[in-house]
Amino acid sequence: MDNRTPIILSRLDVERIEALLETPALRGTPAARMLLEEFDRAEILEPAAMPHDVVSMNSSADCVDEASDKHYTLTLVYPKDADADAGRISVLAPVGSALLGLRVGQRIDWPGHGGRTLKLKVTAIRYQPEAAGDLHR
Repeated sequence: MDNRTPIILSRLDVERIEALLETPALRGTPAARMLLEEFDRAEILEPAAMPHDVVSMNSSADCVDEASDKHYTLTLVYPKDADADAGRISVLAPVGSALLGLRVGQRIDWPGHGGRTLKLKVTAIRYQPEAAGDLHR
């Protein structure tokens, strides 16, 4: 039985990420294997059918670390657009792959600095391409 948090993914996001993971630089890496495992357990929907409270690629989500009450706004991006200082988190980063497909109200454990585990909860979606009608962004 799979006790992990259920996730919802856009078919278009899955296709694009799978193509990225098949590049020679990423094929077979731990990040690629982890994402492919996530895809195996996900409910995959057409972009137009995505619920508006789900973190999809290029979404900006408000999150809170429930242990420290620190708030973050994170944008989930492809590796070429990543900039952690600006809150743009790669889908290949552990927190990025963990955020993909989460709904508002769902939580993840995220390994933080110094061995501390962050208890990250998605509190709001500021922008989601599917909700904005940007179905092919």
